[in-house]
Amino acid sequence: MAAARLSGTENRLVSLPLSRIRVIMKSSPEVSSINQDALFLTAKATELFVQYLATYSYKHGRGKEKNALTYTDLSHTAEECETFQFLADILPKKILASKYLKMLEKEKRDGEVREDNDEGEEEEDEDKAVGDSVGS
Repeated sequence: MAAARLSGTENRLVSLPLSRIRVIMKSSPEVSSINQDALFLTAKATELFVQYLATYSYKHGRGKEKNALTYTDLSHTAEECETFQFLADILPKKILASKYLKMLEKEKRDGEVREDNDEGEEEEDEDKAVGDSVGS
């Protein structure tokens, strides 16, 4: 009955499209059916969370100087504020493509060096094992 009452007014109370939220919720294998009240409350909670994230990022970021909220403000908040740390992978700091390519190249070189060191250690271990058996 509460769901019927909400269905007429829910469009005015939430900004996010409920059909989209329903699709996202149903994408979870554990969800078989979605109560209308749960759908509405999830939409409202999501809106409040996004509003809080945006407000916090704006107040603590550099966007205030430009009277704008920037991606950098959001990524900085995700990295620095413990409340939003779980978003750090979703909102990574921006880097230039050239820097990213250099990082990949460095990781590749470091990986090759590690592999060479591992092979060298294995050879030393084999030499020790041979030396131990000869000395016995």
